[in-house]
Amino acid sequence: MKLQALLPLVTYPDPISEHVASNATIVAAQLDAELHALAVNVEIPLVSNAISRALLNTPELVRQANARSRKTGEDILASVTEQAKLAGVKLVTDRTVTTLPLLNDVAAHRARYFDIVLIGWEAANEGTHTLAEDVIFGSGRPAILLPELVKPSAFEHVAIAWDGSRSAARAVADATPLLRRASKISVLTVSGDKALPESDPGERLAKGLRERGLPAEAQAVQRGKRAIATAIQEEAIQRDANLLVMGGFGHTRVRDFILGGATDGILRDLRLPSLISH
Repeated sequence: MKLQALLPLVTYPDPISEHVASNATIVAAQLDAELHALAVNVEIPLVSNAISRALLNTPELVRQANARSRKTGEDILASVTEQAKLAGVKLVTDRTVTTLPLLNDVAAHRARYFDIVLIGWEAANEGTHTLAEDVIFGSGRPAILLPELVKPSAFEHVAIAWDGSRSAARAVADATPLLRRASKISVLTVSGDKALPESDPGERLAKGLRERGLPAEAQAVQRGKRAIATAIQEEAIQRDANLLVMGGFGHTRVRDFILGGATDGILRDLRLPSLISH
């Protein structure tokens, strides 16, 4: 059975780089997945009063914003279509329209019907950061974040950020199809960050993976003075990992969503393809 991967493309307010199209189709080809590209376009209501019409020409500005969003959607879908043909990936394209506050919610809800979500992450596009956050915590599906300037290679070496937590366990389970394809798995456990549930949780996970026939080894990581997200990513890159697997941690406080330090750091400064699951 083919995996079905969703590529949500939120088209407002920022344009989307063509790197998103090429990176997503590369990964879909590696996973032998059917790729579903969804352009989520904005429809801003034409609501104005006499003053705004006289001073700002609000109706025309709204029409321009809506048109720009649709054009961005068509342009990026055309790019995905071209890249999918080159990569030999089966592609389904779709479009939907929603109001500005619901752009990411629509993407997260649609993601629930797929096996995995591919998200193009762009350093200068804050919208891709919030899209990743909303999909990770709102869809119930694993998401692979793809930094724009890192061309994905085969996920032969997978690094797992392991702290024995529920979210980390969920991520490992969601990554099972990728772990089975890997020729090397490094279980990275960072010390100096927080209390761990046992003396050597990394080796315990690695042993369990080996008993399942997977080539896993535990690696202890010293955090030092680095931010936790920096330490995890630097160690994964130093070991030549092609993919990082980690749990996404966060909780609600009143009406705000509070991210854990590692999750927040990854979403703000993504350095390699990362599968994150909540």
